[in-house]
Amino acid sequence: MNTNLIVRGHFHFIGIGGIGMSAIALALIKKGYSVSGSDLVKNEETNKLKEFGAIIFDSQISTNIQFVLSQFQNQTINFVISSAIKDDNEELCFCKKNNLLIKHRSEILAMIMKSYITLSIAGSHGKTSTSTFLSTLLELCTHDSSSITGGIIPIYKSNAHIENTKYLVTEIDESDGTINNYTSNIGIINNIDFDHCDHYSNIDEILSSFKQFASNSKKLLINYDCKITRENFTSHNQWSIKEKNNITYSIIPNTINKDITIGKYYEHGDFVDSINIPIPGLHNLSNITAAIAACRMIGVSFKEIKKNIKSLELPKKRFEFRGELNQRVFYDDYAHHPNEIKATIDLARLFIIDNNINKNQKGRLIAIFQPHRFTRVKQFIHEFVQELSKADVIYLTNIFGAGEENIDNINSQVIANLIYKKNKNVTCLKNNYEIKDKFFKLTKENDFILNMGAGDCHKLWSILNNKNT
Repeated sequence: MNTNLIVRGHFHFIGIGGIGMSAIALALIKKGYSVSGSDLVKNEETNKLKEFGAIIFDSQISTNIQFVLSQFQNQTINFVISSAIKDDNEELCFCKKNNLLIKHRSEILAMIMKSYITLSIAGSHGKTSTSTFLSTLLELCTHDSSSITGGIIPIYKSNAHIENTKYLVTEIDESDGTINNYTSNIGIINNIDFDHCDHYSNIDEILSSFKQFASNSKKLLINYDCKITRENFTSHNQWSIKEKNNITYSIIPNTINKDITIGKYYEHGDFVDSINIPIPGLHNLSNITAAIAACRMIGVSFKEIKKNIKSLELPKKRFEFRGELNQRVFYDDYAHHPNEIKATIDLARLFIIDNNINKNQKGRLIAIFQPHRFTRVKQFIHEFVQELSKADVIYLTNIFGAGEENIDNINSQVIANLIYKKNKNVTCLKNNYEIKDKFFKLTKENDFILNMGAGDCHKLWSILNNKNT
């Protein structure tokens, strides 16, 4: 590996606890660089970084920067930010005032990528799951792969696994337009959908960003089943779970239940073999087909893939079974866009149908949803209503603003009022603690509880069990 491609010196991350920032910080530590960072929230990621030797500040004040400058006087110091860091952040203001070297996290990840043959997953939905599936298969099939993603990969128990390997799997974020900063050996586009309304005005702007990502990729792999990718990216490797003719890689399912998906695998329309996949859900099947296709594009044998596919697991917060409370099963999912909610509810229904057959008892689907960002709710309010109303009972908590100002005075009650026209079983609650106080009044035995969102809603399981969060 050519590690000289990375800027030498020390790296200080402003907002180091985020799942993406912490992954890059951990990767740098494993490559031998000194790292520090600040975050207002302590979590598993900041604790892990401390264990690996990072200096972690639990405040974001200018004296943190002064301390870093004093400790690393003879080194180039790179101050790393994400687009989530506001202009009035005290550390960032100090760096700007003193003309210090500020880099966006995408620049650091792009530099790390130059040391490897990179397989980069982009797309509006399913990036973390696809990255997890691809990382797992490459690890087991080649033993020569590293990974930097936006989720915890079960095989590594980490969001960053960096070794002196040939390949690197990376998850590429399009939310802030920095997708243009990356150059990949194989670029993978899962799908394209309108989202991130705080940055993009329309679907054409998002499509333009993905086209730039495609042009920066030496080879491109796209999802044929997504209308936008199919119509805008031609003459490339494609995968599908619906079509096999004139498609490079396909898996056509013939058995689907909550435990397994069985399908026929094709390449260039020719049947290769049947394959058993231990992950339920059609959206997951598509993501797994993408991972298999990427492996095949770098020469991994299908025989080796089939042998190791039984080891696939979903990343954390992706239809993650958390446990059972008084005969109520509880799942967490990161779904925060209407199309993600649709796929997650469809998968939950598959579980409920199978459970009813096995236990001969009727269970309700309880959807607990924490809306994420005021701009997203404003843009997709009718789509949220359409998908959430498909649950048997819906509980909405306050919108997680993610730093946005509520300039349009939008709240969860507005969503609930519209859902009520389709499904009367909808209630607004303030937060996780109100849910805890009323949990056994809100739910019944045999309920299937689906807790969805991208904010702090995933602390609910620990709160219900009186664990520290």
